[in-house]
Amino acid sequence: MKGPGQDPAAPGPDSALSGSDAPPETGAPQESVPSPGSGSPAETGSAPGSAEARPPGGSRATGPKTRLRGTTKPPTVASRLLQNRWAGLAGLLVAILAPFVNATPYALSVMTSAAIFVMLAAGLNIVVGYCGLLDLGYAAFFAVGAYTSGVLATRFDLPLLATVPAVLVATVIAGIVIGAPTLRLRSDYLAVVTLGFGEIIRITANNLEVTGGPSGVYGIPHLVDGPVAFYYLTVAVVAVAVAGAARLGRSRLGRAWRFVREDEDAAEAMGVHTYRVKLAAYIAGAIWGGLAGVLFGAHLSAISPASFTFLQSALVLMAVVLGGMGSMPGVVIGAIVISILPEILRDLADHRFFLFGVLLIVVMLLRPQGLWPARSKEALK
Repeated sequence: MKGPGQDPAAPGPDSALSGSDAPPETGAPQESVPSPGSGSPAETGSAPGSAEARPPGGSRATGPKTRLRGTTKPPTVASRLLQNRWAGLAGLLVAILAPFVNATPYALSVMTSAAIFVMLAAGLNIVVGYCGLLDLGYAAFFAVGAYTSGVLATRFDLPLLATVPAVLVATVIAGIVIGAPTLRLRSDYLAVVTLGFGEIIRITANNLEVTGGPSGVYGIPHLVDGPVAFYYLTVAVVAVAVAGAARLGRSRLGRAWRFVREDEDAAEAMGVHTYRVKLAAYIAGAIWGGLAGVLFGAHLSAISPASFTFLQSALVLMAVVLGGMGSMPGVVIGAIVISILPEILRDLADHRFFLFGVLLIVVMLLRPQGLWPARSKEALK
């Protein structure tokens, strides 16, 4: 029964509910209405071979589909291995077993330096990878931590472990002093200002008497006795630091950092206090760099301004970019490559830095997003 003003050719609600076909108008094409559960292509709205067709088994998948952002293909075996949660534990196991392969003083020194460099890269990844702040003076926090612990340990005969609270306070103050006036800047302007602050810290340490001037600070006590014990202590501290940085990236604050990195104006419009969020990232990176400076001073027993040049900041930034900005496993791999590859090429004498640069260019051309790029999962309805 059709109501007034209703098209007589349109099927009424009774016929749609009962599944019977209403008599078609003369000249109108007759269409069959599929019954529920028939599984015909008309029900799914696509051809049987399309992606939206009913899968074998009769039931249609209703849950969200996940894919990796920026990709349309299903994940490969290599991608599944890279996203395996046991990859970090496997890397830690390799670091623990490394002295059993080669325990010479030279090998232990190189491996310890690589572990300290990993901690530096993890700290800079918080600033550059998570929050998107280009910092070219990260060696300043490295120097603050190393000089604070070294001066307190040598001038006041304190054990190096007792200087850690003072290092934390000094690096937080340095992060606020350097970050507060500069983090309102963006992109290239921020990079230039941070580069200037890094050079200011180095030149100040080069001219102060308390820091030893150009000669630096020497006679810094060790944390533990023996290179093997110090290597394992460094690996333990670095593992905790890397795990902490990765946990920060997955926290609520880490999500705010990513919002600021993607679009600062949109993040502020959504209620994110971008200035405080950026300052928190800068202070966190400063703490990581300062603690790495403590390990650096304990490792070499001496520090000087020559250890904290712009080249050091550039190498740490190179490790973050090479491994994959925002990807903590990639940053670890990038730091290990940057720190160990020149030692592997040492037999080439003066040509090793040329070959080192060529290899870096080749890797960046083949893997522009890094050796282990950051990938986030999105739900597709």
